[in-house]
Amino acid sequence: METAELLKKVRKIEIKTRGLSNQIFSGEYHSAFKGRGMTFSEVREYQPGDDIRSIDWNVTARFNTPFVKVFEEEREMTVMLLVDVSASGEFGTQKQLKQELITELCAVLAFSSIQNNDKIGIIFFTDKIEKFIPPKKGKSHVLRIIRDLIEFKPEHKKTNIELALKYLTGVIKKRSIAFIISDFMDDNFTDALKIANKKHDLVALRIYDKREQELPNVGLVKFVDAESGTIKWIDTADKSVRTHFAASAKRREAYLKEAFNKSGVDTANINTAESYIQPLTNLFKRR
Repeated sequence: METAELLKKVRKIEIKTRGLSNQIFSGEYHSAFKGRGMTFSEVREYQPGDDIRSIDWNVTARFNTPFVKVFEEEREMTVMLLVDVSASGEFGTQKQLKQELITELCAVLAFSSIQNNDKIGIIFFTDKIEKFIPPKKGKSHVLRIIRDLIEFKPEHKKTNIELALKYLTGVIKKRSIAFIISDFMDDNFTDALKIANKKHDLVALRIYDKREQELPNVGLVKFVDAESGTIKWIDTADKSVRTHFAASAKRREAYLKEAFNKSGVDTANINTAESYIQPLTNLFKRR
């Protein structure tokens, strides 16, 4: 991609997502994701209604009048984005490709985090760790992340969510807010979800397209699996084929719902045909 075209795309995403994070998400984000605890701020004179357990007895004795310790939330956090860049993200039949939607979501979360003085980092993964950008603060860092989201070309095509979660727990030592953003077209990652969610505050954002849940009746169609390269011809005019496809998609949804519930992971399902504002807002409010 030419530099001028890339910068234009980065700027377009910045304008849209920064505005959303300013106008809509900043308050919900702050409320939904707490700091690591309370840190000492100052002492002040005791006032009626103050908790006597907060009295600072050393200062009280020195001035012969009661003083209390004042604490405030330690806001600064580390936010990690675990981004699935496998080949299935190149699919989309509605408003945009899954990968384009993921880019916008990451940008919104990144701008929301720096508005709250949090560090932001990112892990790109397929069935290998493709790239790791350590967490930092600042607008220039967020713009670098957006640029990489737009132009990054992964080496591999398949998906390994367990690998990404294990890498997170290994490379980020302190507790963080971790968003894993994927279509979750993978299996056997429930245990890794549980382990990662014990160390970090893990949130799953599942991206999906309408045509992954139901087939239209359009006759004989060639389907290509983007991750494996497998080609199949499917007769979508056959009602039993469409019914079987829909049933399989529902089983998949049930499997993912159970995996997230068992792991205690908050989740939001985001459709390529719809705005992500409401699912994100609902997620923040639930927390």
